[in-house]
Amino acid sequence: MQKRSTLLLIITVCLSIILTGCFQGEQSIDNEEMDPPKDAEAVNDLDNVSDESESEGVDEESDGEAAPGTVGRQLYLIDSDGMVASQTLQLPQIESKEVATQALQHLVKGGPVTSLLPNGFQAVLPAGTQVNSLSLEENGTLIVDVSEEFKNYEEQNELKVLQAMTYTLTQFESVDNIKLRINGEAQTEMPVSGTPIGEGYSRVNGINLIHSDSVDLMASKPVTLYYPSAHDENQYFVPVTQYINVENQDLYGSVIEALLEGPGVQANVQHVFNNQTELTSNPSLRDGVLELVFSEEVLQDGEKAVISDEVMETLVRTLTEDPSVEAVQVKVENVETLFNENGEPYTTPVTTQTFSKTEKL
Repeated sequence: MQKRSTLLLIITVCLSIILTGCFQGEQSIDNEEMDPPKDAEAVNDLDNVSDESESEGVDEESDGEAAPGTVGRQLYLIDSDGMVASQTLQLPQIESKEVATQALQHLVKGGPVTSLLPNGFQAVLPAGTQVNSLSLEENGTLIVDVSEEFKNYEEQNELKVLQAMTYTLTQFESVDNIKLRINGEAQTEMPVSGTPIGEGYSRVNGINLIHSDSVDLMASKPVTLYYPSAHDENQYFVPVTQYINVENQDLYGSVIEALLEGPGVQANVQHVFNNQTELTSNPSLRDGVLELVFSEEVLQDGEKAVISDEVMETLVRTLTEDPSVEAVQVKVENVETLFNENGEPYTTPVTTQTFSKTEKL
């Protein structure tokens, strides 16, 4: 009996040591800024992706904590309404120089993403597509070389394929646009419907494009607005590119007015602003911080000065699409301090990093 008790004690101690090591291994490391690569080289050979960035990418769209040995990564997929939207999925943690290749591989139907897909979402690249290589040029262009199976998408999905690839790969700060090769042969247009891509494709080309008959395309500007959406309990944001009329050369004010007006019936997304909400002064940009002053109707709870998280995220995600805007300072008339839904004060301007981290290749 004494020998048995001693054996149990030894086993208990060993298990405690093992579990302690496991939990220590789950601790995340903060990201540090890094310089982009100075020379063009294959992405698979890049060594300048900091290991610290591997713990990043988890944002409001990700439920729960990362499992040991995984990392949150944004993938642009197709939702149940046919919109291209990002989901943060927990991918196996790998060498940082391979992360862009891994992200692209997880866009392939029937590939490793299958068991990770949230309800209502589907992968976008044709089944069997292989990523031959990725090569990053000095000017921020990422050359994407894929196999012949890439051509097997349906015509109506051509822009969705292109947008999902572009937005997934440009989440890495060093990547500005992508160019396509199929088995080493450069493509000047997409293989099915002929969308021109000879000069490359970037976020400037837009995503989930919406056209309005009431807008003069020649006198308007395309902007990407972010709207909340949901499938079951999954809350996420959908980027929508639409043309807006810029009044009195006030781009930011015109963007806000478009958000207040809402996306219309063409997009199955949520309108989060109270109908009486309005800007009480023109937006002002100083040192990368855009200041907005709203009427009290923007608040979710006027007595506690609470602005809804969805309203704040809609504003910040949308306005920081402009390279000149690094952060957004939201103010409300007659309110000294704003609070989020958790009762935490907004003491500094809000950046998009609050909602989704970025990495550099």
